[in-house]
Amino acid sequence: MEKKSTNNKSAEIAGRVFDTSDYQKGDALSSGLATTHEQVSDTYMEGAVGSVSDDANGQADNDEK
Repeated sequence: MEKKSTNNKSAEIAGRVFDTSDYQKGDALSSGLATTHEQVSDTYMEGAVGSVSDDANGQADNDEK
């Protein structure tokens, strides 16, 4: 029976979407959603043509080569 409870919890987490209140919450899921939302917003506003972003090592990665 405990496994069914775990599946319900997983489904609840998987169905979660960003909410503006996630910026104020301290749990890992809310923090991750807020960070991802910020990254998507920045990328959208910056545009895809000739965008410059940092790779995992902090080095600038220019799309125009």
